[in-house]
Amino acid sequence: MSSNTPAIADHRALRFLTAGSVDDGKSTLIGRLLFDSRAILADQLDTLEKRAAGSPIDLSLLTDGLEAEREQGITIDVAYRYFATKQRKFIIADAPGHEQYTRNMVTAAAGSDAAVVLVDITKLNTHEVPVKLLAQTRRHSLLAQLLRVPSIVFAINKLDAVDDPAQAYEAVRAALLAFAAEAKMEVAGIIPVSALRGDNVTQPLKVDWYDGPSLLQMLESLPTAQERTVGDLLIPVQYVARDGDRVGDQPRTLWGRIAHGSVKAGDVVQLFPSRQKAVVAEVRVAGELVDFAEAGQSAGLALDRQLDVSRGDWIATPDTVKETNRFSATLAWLDTEPAVIGRKYSARHGNRWVQARITAIESALDIHTLETIDAHQLAVNEIGHVVIETQQPLPVEAYDTNRVGGSLIIVDPASNRTSGALLVKAAA
Repeated sequence: MSSNTPAIADHRALRFLTAGSVDDGKSTLIGRLLFDSRAILADQLDTLEKRAAGSPIDLSLLTDGLEAEREQGITIDVAYRYFATKQRKFIIADAPGHEQYTRNMVTAAAGSDAAVVLVDITKLNTHEVPVKLLAQTRRHSLLAQLLRVPSIVFAINKLDAVDDPAQAYEAVRAALLAFAAEAKMEVAGIIPVSALRGDNVTQPLKVDWYDGPSLLQMLESLPTAQERTVGDLLIPVQYVARDGDRVGDQPRTLWGRIAHGSVKAGDVVQLFPSRQKAVVAEVRVAGELVDFAEAGQSAGLALDRQLDVSRGDWIATPDTVKETNRFSATLAWLDTEPAVIGRKYSARHGNRWVQARITAIESALDIHTLETIDAHQLAVNEIGHVVIETQQPLPVEAYDTNRVGGSLIIVDPASNRTSGALLVKAAA
């Protein structure tokens, strides 16, 4: 590893998730970050000290907030925590490690700038060549890659529990690099840590076999995810507000978070699905008139004429969006009921709901070999390539170019369970 501490080039708040298998130490690692950065309230610390009764504080309790989590000693739901250093602010998502709650991990990854995938070194045979990684480590890494999480960091945890940490770290590091190369995955860093003891979490590790950054130093240096701010405009309409201060023909403001591009007064836009065009009369951000707004901002547009627009519609630069009701996609299946060809589901694209069905399952991904295999259905936690048909045309984009226009969720209309995450590849 390089001895150079990463330069801090991006000072915006970093959203990152922790992922990995059950009991890899995710909650303890986050607790350590909060504890060492003094982001714990006095009453929280007092409660933990009383519960410990003289024993070391259980830092995992800082994130496991549900009663069922404390009883079972596992994370069930995604827990969000916040802390800051002198260099940066952070938003942490503690994702569940159990396969049963993989859908929660997908939810956390979808809006994250980075993923810290923990690897419990005590669960691996570090004398095996190559070291065999856990299935959940591979699955969570692949899901983070599929969901376009910009930076993936592997944190090799519990090095304090092995006899030869130098040998164990190098063996697991080699296995992770081989896996990343095979999966064509870019890795931001591979960091040795002991979340329980605090080694190399916030303070650099002082050993002769590792001279790289601490985990916190790595996180402080990572970039935030930024959709393109130049080029064509795309906005999913989330809310339509009417200005109540005026009478008569009241103008309406169309609110939504800009997926890509920018917008200013005077721009011509096109609405979908109506395909009607209009001129932007005003642009508002946080209720105030502004000269322009760009990707990543929530903006309100007032148009020069009244059009039939509602939640779920899309606003775009004219003639840049192609609607389709048939497209190929990568499907991460999260439901215990398998995904089958021909069954009808509800699909959400942006803020719009439509009926959809899977017309073909072309293949599934073997997470152990990373090879595609023939499949006629997808079981829980499987990833496959599918063809989707929707009842109405949608302005979808390739997920590789835009995370908003290229993603959908699949919901079982009978149970209302979130069944899958769709990442659009191309129009079929």
